[in-house]
Amino acid sequence: MMTFRILAKGFAMIMTLVLLGFIASHFHLDEMFSQHWIDAEVRGKGIAGQILFVGMAALATALSFPRQVVAFLAGYAFGFALGTALATLAGLLGCMLGFYYARWLGRGFVQKRFPGRIRKLDAFLHQHPFSMTLVIRLLPVGHNASTNLLAGVSSVRAMPFFAGSGLGYLPQNLVFALAGSGVNLAPELRLSLATLLFILSALLGVWLYRRHRQQLAGVTEEADQRVSTD
Repeated sequence: MMTFRILAKGFAMIMTLVLLGFIASHFHLDEMFSQHWIDAEVRGKGIAGQILFVGMAALATALSFPRQVVAFLAGYAFGFALGTALATLAGLLGCMLGFYYARWLGRGFVQKRFPGRIRKLDAFLHQHPFSMTLVIRLLPVGHNASTNLLAGVSSVRAMPFFAGSGLGYLPQNLVFALAGSGVNLAPELRLSLATLLFILSALLGVWLYRRHRQQLAGVTEEADQRVSTD
């Protein structure tokens, strides 16, 4: 009975992924996030426009739409400060959607088929879930939606993962919201500030990684030993 439930959840996960892909393709969701859509449906619409933007952006980022584009359009629609806040909220909601989607539907199925890989991921995030998530989000590597799904099928605690994600999203959102906001600064100065923010966020990610590198090496070595005995 337990095996049947796991397989049923795995099948449901696969079918919903196919369905979501069809919906995104059929309704051209990627084309909705454009200057034309923002002008027609979001700008000047008050709270209703903000709610629509956050909801659509959360769904889009959960389906792998680039967070950077969302932040740029948020800056264009709402200005630098509010745009940064709404882009970060949308990214965090998208992160939660992907995380819980994988945890509720795919966790048992994936763990049963790939126990060694999931155990190694658990070992990587187990000791410092907040710091390690922050490193992943700050460094310009990895794939946002894939990270959310992998974390969902692991045993990482949700709250530290979400906290690290939200904080880690902020620097890049600042950069792209600033670029999209058209704030009254010379283009050269705006570009310089955006570049500086990006470099500082990457350096912070590198510093955090180096700080925990020795501990991570021990954890992943232990995971390798466990996997080899499976």
